[in-house]
Amino acid sequence: CHEAHAIKDPTAASTRHLMSDGCGNCHDKVTASFRDSFHGKATSLDNAKAAACADCHTPHYNLPASDPRSSIHPDNLAKTCGACHANVNASFLSFDPHANPTDPKRNFYVYLIWLGMTGLLLGVFGFFGLHDLLWLQRALVGKLRGEFGTAHAKTGPHVRRFSNMQIATHVTIVTSFLLLAATGLPLKFAEAPWAPGLMKLVGGAQTAGFLHRVAAIVTFGYFAWHLGALAYAWVVGKQRGFFWGPRSMVPQPRDLLDLWAMTKYFLYIGPRPKFDRFTYWEKFDYMGVFWGVAVIGFSGLVLWLPTLTTTFLPGWVLNAAYVIHSDEALLATGFIFLFHFFHTHLRPEAFPMDTVVFTGRMPLETFKEERPLE
Repeated sequence: CHEAHAIKDPTAASTRHLMSDGCGNCHDKVTASFRDSFHGKATSLDNAKAAACADCHTPHYNLPASDPRSSIHPDNLAKTCGACHANVNASFLSFDPHANPTDPKRNFYVYLIWLGMTGLLLGVFGFFGLHDLLWLQRALVGKLRGEFGTAHAKTGPHVRRFSNMQIATHVTIVTSFLLLAATGLPLKFAEAPWAPGLMKLVGGAQTAGFLHRVAAIVTFGYFAWHLGALAYAWVVGKQRGFFWGPRSMVPQPRDLLDLWAMTKYFLYIGPRPKFDRFTYWEKFDYMGVFWGVAVIGFSGLVLWLPTLTTTFLPGWVLNAAYVIHSDEALLATGFIFLFHFFHTHLRPEAFPMDTVVFTGRMPLETFKEERPLE
């Protein structure tokens, strides 16, 4: 455990993450599960407050869980976990710190959730990966053929598309999202060579945790504001069309027809379909954010307030929330950086950037070309 001629301070953050390496020499399976856990990833990024092996398993009095004197014996777990977590309860103590979501025998509910999240990731990335590759090649050909007008006209009339409040909301989303990604991705990929450097860039693991929670509060704020604005427009403004029609972001049968027509266009067997105010990929972007904020937000709250959550939910919910939060965050960041950026900025028709969501207006000629039905 202690290297003969390189003895280090076991309380130092830079040393604590090495504990799993030493323990892993004999305990390879539990060490692997520890490294995949929040505790393991946080310690590998030098978070001195995160639990390492020796915090739960007394290093100089290491006994099996069946021994009443062991720090991880059921009768002693409250004291062991209580060293870091206040007000622990019986449900909290049933949380599995060495969970393996891929093992149905460990916890079948967590396994089903892992299976669903993995399927969602593969499905979305697979579908839009193929969709956007087909779009890219067709747009490049269209560009060479001169099929598109200019998307960046600086003269001539422009059309107002977004209000100042919508622009401000989008800027808020962009800012908070980038902060969440910068502080969350290093933790998810803690073993990656770039993770420690990015974590130091945002002020270290503990500062990153604080900033992550601040950005989460901002996210809850704009989500609540958006719902409130819709409710106000519906009840007070008597506006309609939020759930059906050309102004709605809710997917409709017409979107499936547009997807099919767009696929034929990609394959050179049909014309480009004519779109109304919102396209099917924009609706997917919107509903993805709507779904993502709710799912990531709820699972994040569970992880942020574990003892409160387990006062009315079982401990395995913490393991499930960890899987959901981690995989849904990967889905969100991957979709934004790969597909949303392509849909809005990187496609040849709009490259290098579509500024409409920042200025609120677009050239009339581009408007006629991209939204003829509107």
